[in-house]
Amino acid sequence: MNSEKITHSRNFEKRPLWFTLLNNSWKATYFLGTKIKLDKDELIRSAKKVTGLDDLGKDFSDEPLERLLRSVNEEADLHPVGRFITRQRFISLLSIRLRAEYFFRLHPEILEQPLYPAWVIIGLQRTGTTKLQRLLAADPDHRVIPSWEVINPIPLTLDENARDKRIAVAKTSVKALKMMSPGFFAIHPIDIYEPEEDILLLDVSFLSTTPEAMMQVPSYADWLEKTDQSSAYAYAAKLLKFLQWQKPAKRWVLKTPHHLEFPDLIEKHFEDVHFLWPHRRIYESVPSFLSMVTYNHMIFSDHVDEKRIAAHWVRKTGYMLDKALDYRAKDQNANRFTDIYYDDLVRNSEKELSRIYSLDGGMTPELLTRFEKHEKEHPHRKYGTHQYSLSDFGLTEADIDKHTSRYAQFISEHYGR
Repeated sequence: MNSEKITHSRNFEKRPLWFTLLNNSWKATYFLGTKIKLDKDELIRSAKKVTGLDDLGKDFSDEPLERLLRSVNEEADLHPVGRFITRQRFISLLSIRLRAEYFFRLHPEILEQPLYPAWVIIGLQRTGTTKLQRLLAADPDHRVIPSWEVINPIPLTLDENARDKRIAVAKTSVKALKMMSPGFFAIHPIDIYEPEEDILLLDVSFLSTTPEAMMQVPSYADWLEKTDQSSAYAYAAKLLKFLQWQKPAKRWVLKTPHHLEFPDLIEKHFEDVHFLWPHRRIYESVPSFLSMVTYNHMIFSDHVDEKRIAAHWVRKTGYMLDKALDYRAKDQNANRFTDIYYDDLVRNSEKELSRIYSLDGGMTPELLTRFEKHEKEHPHRKYGTHQYSLSDFGLTEADIDKHTSRYAQFISEHYGR
């Protein structure tokens, strides 16, 4: 498909008129020099100016950011608002790192503490991972990273007695997203007080699959898949230590599909870990995720090619699943996993939660009450129905099977489905 052509199936909403007009007007002034610059040195200078700090840490590497920026500038075809959002986000990530290093020096006890044990949810996108994590977050013994905190895991001010402005910043971000893409919330409901994916901690090292889920960055994605990401996981562990230092608990409950590719690094850097793996019929989870990625891309670019998105992520999905299955196949890892099936979780979450809590001595009546309250306050499809199909992306079940046959066999053996 011609990448110069905007291609939206009938299931994808049109962008708000104001958003289109703003982009068109801004782009028409590029000849005046209004095109936002995405340059590594300029971004680092801006972050240092914003924070008043200059130490990114001895374990910071320029290469991931350089690779990502090259790909963004040459391949992503961002519209003006997309370039603005990207610049602000990159400055924010660099600023997080600068502030983190400040607090690590000021409070060396942060990095001296052990990480809490963790239940890590590693299912594919759109398999009930969000629902499961948000249910488990109702347990007061659990430490999660709410949306407002994962956007800015380190306070925006260095004064520890100052008012924390991160919640206000998160509220503004959610309002902006609703204005730009109101249909996104039927796919992935965002609540600033509910937990969000910890992949955003990996973003601080510019080593994560977030960029390829937001825009077309194929050369970066290819480089990333071949690159050792130990440094990103090691730094994420540091950030987790900071977060638990700020708000203590008993156990981490973390979640991101990205971890499917790296269970070995989770084990290495997150210490005492048990994996919770939700599963869903692959022909449902894949188009649901592709729909979400398409909405993401529409926020950043006028040139959104659904078939190109599909080709990239169908292969990537199979690759991630195979990496997780390889890890799981090793004898010493067999007992590290608890499987949950999507339909069972939606129909009878209490039963599935009871199985999980058998790892921890069982579920108490008090916890059951908390979970029931959460279910009542957060009904399934609260923000509307998310419609999608394989045909929206020019895919058939055979196209999915080509990359996921090993996983399909695993599901058949475990669930007979």
